[in-house]
Amino acid sequence: MGQDRKDPPLDPGKPHEKHDKDENPADREKRKRHESDNQDQALEETFPASDPVSPFVPAKAPD
Repeated sequence: MGQDRKDPPLDPGKPHEKHDKDENPADREKRKRHESDNQDQALEETFPASDPVSPFVPAKAPD
């Protein structure tokens, strides 16, 4: 399993290399846009979560 960007370093005495690297504004904007797109997609896939499940179960048509 990988480590997310916001996870603390695996070894508290030694910072993780990703946490040491500074982002330039263009990279930060690209990362934030990607995170936002992922969140929007996840929301669309779970929408509408508040709708109740239909209790109607269709019966087989008589032969």
